Amino acid sequence: MTHARDVQPADRTRLDLISDCGSCFGLCCVALPFARSADFAANKDAGTPCRNLQADFRCGIHSSLRDKGYSGCTVFDCFGAGQKVSQVTFGGTDWRRDPETARQMFAAFPVMRQLHELLRYVDEALRLPAAKAVHGELRRAMETIDALTLRDAADLVETDVAAVRGPVGELLLRAGELVRARVPGKKRNHRGADLMGARLKGADLRGANLRGAYLIAADLRGADLRSADLIGADFRDADLRGADLTDALFLTQPQLNAAKGDATTRIPATLARPSHW
Repeated sequence: MTHARDVQPADRTRLDLISDCGSCFGLCCVALPFARSADFAANKDAGTPCRNLQADFRCGIHSSLRDKGYSGCTVFDCFGAGQKVSQVTFGGTDWRRDPETARQMFAAFPVMRQLHELLRYVDEALRLPAAKAVHGELRRAMETIDALTLRDAADLVETDVAAVRGPVGELLLRAGELVRARVPGKKRNHRGADLMGARLKGADLRGANLRGAYLIAADLRGADLRSADLIGADFRDADLRGADLTDALFLTQPQLNAAKGDATTRIPATLARPSHW
C-alpha cells in the first residue's frame, strides 16, 4: 500500500483527490438528497442519513449497490472532498459525536466537492506536456482553489464557486485545445451537443470537443476517443465496449461508472475499470 508520506510532491495532489471513505464521516450518504428512481430505491432528504449507513460510517450494501437499486451511488465521486471536510475542516470531529456541527458540515461538503472537482481537472491539465504554455496560470489557479478549501467552515460555505469555475474553465479549455491541436486531421466539435442514442459505432472522435455533450445511451462501440475533451460529457448508459479512451482529456471515474463497457474498452491508466463491466 502506498502512503502519502512516500509520494513525491507532484503526486501528492492526485492522492488527495481520490476518495478515502475510511477517513470520511459518510457525508455523501447524509448531506446529499436523492429521490426514488431508477438510480435510487428510496427517497432521502438532505441532512438525513441513508438507511444503509452503518454506525462506522460505512455503507451496509456497498458490495451490492446496483443489485439493491442504488446504482446512483456507484457513479458518485467526491474527489476527496469527504475526507477533507471530515479530517481538515472539522478536525476529525464527526457529526454524531458533536451534533451541533452537523448542519454546517453537511453544508460545507457539496461546496468542497465542487472545489475538489476543479482541483482534479487542474491537476490533470498540469500533467499534460502539450499544455505547458498555460501551466503557470494553472498552478496559480490550483493555489487559489486549494486556499479556498482550507478556509473554516463558515467561510467555505460562503464560497462563490461559480465565480471560481468561470476562469478555471477557460484555462482548462485552453489546455484541452493545445492538446487537441496536436492531433492530425480535422477534429469534430460536438461541444454541448445532443447525442443521446447517437449511432457512433467505430466513429473517429480522436481530438474531438465533446465538452458537456449528452451521450446518454449513445452507441460508441469501437469509437476512437483518444485526446478527446470529455469534460462534463454525460455518458450514462453509453456503450463503450471496445472504445479507446486511452488518453481522453478530463475523463473521470463517475463518467466511466455511468457507462457500459467491457474488457476491450481501453481507459486511462489513472482510472479503474468499473466492476459492472
